[in-house]
Amino acid sequence: MTHRNALFTGTLFALAAGLMWGLVFVAPLLLPDYPPALLSFARYLAFGLIALPLAWLDRARLAQFERSDWIEAVKLSLVGNQLYYLCLAAAIQRAGAPLPTMIIGTLPVVIAITSNLRDHARDGRLPWARLAPSLLLIAAGLACVNHDELSHLSADADLARYAQGALLAVGAVACWTWYPIRNADWLRAHAERSPAAWATAQGIATLPLAAAGFAAWWAWTALEGSAFPMPLGTSPLKFIGLMFAIGLFASWLGTLCWNAASQRLPTTLSGQLIVFETLAALAYAYLLRGSAPGALTFVGIVLLVAGVAWALRVRPEPIAAGAHAA
Repeated sequence: MTHRNALFTGTLFALAAGLMWGLVFVAPLLLPDYPPALLSFARYLAFGLIALPLAWLDRARLAQFERSDWIEAVKLSLVGNQLYYLCLAAAIQRAGAPLPTMIIGTLPVVIAITSNLRDHARDGRLPWARLAPSLLLIAAGLACVNHDELSHLSADADLARYAQGALLAVGAVACWTWYPIRNADWLRAHAERSPAAWATAQGIATLPLAAAGFAAWWAWTALEGSAFPMPLGTSPLKFIGLMFAIGLFASWLGTLCWNAASQRLPTTLSGQLIVFETLAALAYAYLLRGSAPGALTFVGIVLLVAGVAWALRVRPEPIAAGAHAA
């Protein structure tokens, strides 16, 4: 596959992953009385259950995975799925949605910088002078999108609780900076392996983790005497339907598409394309609201798209052999 074809198909896969992942932000809006932790555990429990029949159908390719591959899948599932969403849910509970959203929104920039520093020997270095405009455009776009939300923070907010939320959101960023880079490491080292099989393997790996988390949450609410009706809440059919829809599309299919993108693109570039998730989430939110974005949000969206378009024009420069030892 030529570089141009890999860039084009990789970008399409990243776009598809972003469209799928944006669905995750719909569930809290449609189930506003459900605790975020419950939504997180239930989503990945559904992902794991969906992966079981897929694993049976794909058992020949999964049988090729060695013990070290399964250990890696468990690590990725624990950090990139469970720990990430636990940090994010706790951050939102403590600081509200605006600040964590803004901090999580820095992921495209953080991943791009981290991978350009870390992976230049493998992927080629993206020149900072040519990379900077796309990073600045994406950062400015994210700032515009989140400005209105931040301006609505109440003046009497609990600063200690607010600071805890900020730290937890930073923890979530750390988790999902580690995940795509580590996931890309495995995929690039196993280019002959199927992205679909690797997505299914992560679903199988996350099943016991999600089941344990769901059971622990259920036990905790029982001990606390919570009035929330566990295990399925106040809207059981809607809850089950949404969790399995998100488990299929956002978790399994989204992971499959992201794996395919990670095999084709430098990690620095694929990291920036996570911005597609932000754009999709915004589009879905405004569709649910039945309203158009405000002027500043619209400017932010334009800046985000411009940043992505600029990033796609940057080509990695191979590192000279003598530079590896430096």
